[in-house]
Amino acid sequence: MKQSGFDVAVVGAGVFGAWMALHLAKRGQRVLLLEMYGTAHARASSGGESRIIRTSYGADEIYTRWSQRSLTQWKELFAATNEKLFYETGVLWLGAEASDYLEQSRANLQLCGVQNEVLEKRELEARYPQINFDGVARGWFEPHSGVLLARRAVNCTVESALRLGVVLRIAQALAPKGRGRLDSLETTSGERIAAGQFVFACGPWLGKIFPDLLGPRIFPTRQEVFFFGTPPGDLRFAPPSLPTWFFQTDEVYGMPDIESRGLKLACDIHGPLVDPDTQSRVVSSGKAEWATQYVAKRFPSMKGAPIVETRVCQYENTSNGDFLVDGHPDFSNVWLVGGGSGHGFKHGPALGEHVAGLVLGEHTTEPRFSLDTKLTQQQRSVH
Repeated sequence: MKQSGFDVAVVGAGVFGAWMALHLAKRGQRVLLLEMYGTAHARASSGGESRIIRTSYGADEIYTRWSQRSLTQWKELFAATNEKLFYETGVLWLGAEASDYLEQSRANLQLCGVQNEVLEKRELEARYPQINFDGVARGWFEPHSGVLLARRAVNCTVESALRLGVVLRIAQALAPKGRGRLDSLETTSGERIAAGQFVFACGPWLGKIFPDLLGPRIFPTRQEVFFFGTPPGDLRFAPPSLPTWFFQTDEVYGMPDIESRGLKLACDIHGPLVDPDTQSRVVSSGKAEWATQYVAKRFPSMKGAPIVETRVCQYENTSNGDFLVDGHPDFSNVWLVGGGSGHGFKHGPALGEHVAGLVLGEHTTEPRFSLDTKLTQQQRSVH
């Protein structure tokens, strides 16, 4: 059976695909959103309860500006749908005295007009006595950044797109065959979907759909996340007492207790390579022990706190952490979009807007997002 009548077929309904569909629909395009497991599903990189939205990116101005643009659009979406899916917790970065990233971020935030505050160690200790700042010399604070409620935010975006006429189908797409211009896309159930343009925004599945082209260039890694129960009646670990935080030297980040889920903690170091379809979603005992010890170290009064919730997800990293946004080299009307690399969720609105412009021929892709820059060896430079 052949489905027709679409201007654009977007494969993947994670945060990137959802916002592409929404932006294209706002531009009058007939859009099909194809998703194999359902929106914000348990195996998705866009699933889970929460994601950080922040603007500090060292010297990477493009990501700071995209984060600004995205936060505006997230807020507009939540206001229009009467949803509270953003918490302005502030984001606190913590580092050593000699930090090029701190200085570059400060200069970039000033250039982009982002409010921020530098805090010396004595100020940090006075403001946040519940944190152990051993090894920290100073920090910088973004008061208007915070936390997005990820799974619900993706569903909110998809629902808004559906109200504008986007069609959501649950089906698994097959890799296109041949070269030149793609007329239709086949699914595992035998359907053929015709469209003028096709966008594959499949996150960690990009390498599985295009194994020769992207298998060596998309690195899905296992990332384990923990939530710790806070002491009864103790509000020191909930906003506004505790912001979202990142210990730069440790490469560990976390969030305050939001919606009574507990203190969130995760390691930002890339884990082992995994298959997003089949990897175990049960946390390892070794990582649980590490998380328990880390909480006791950095939040002394949380020593012995129980783990109340866990999650195993994955990043889909490119070689250096930049996004992948480019045309397929073999097809004139197929686009490849992904490589969120652990920091992509926040950028969904701006990236979706950018891709909509690409599909409609309004501009070319950002050079650093091109396929040619995606190497087969990992050397992360974007955090």
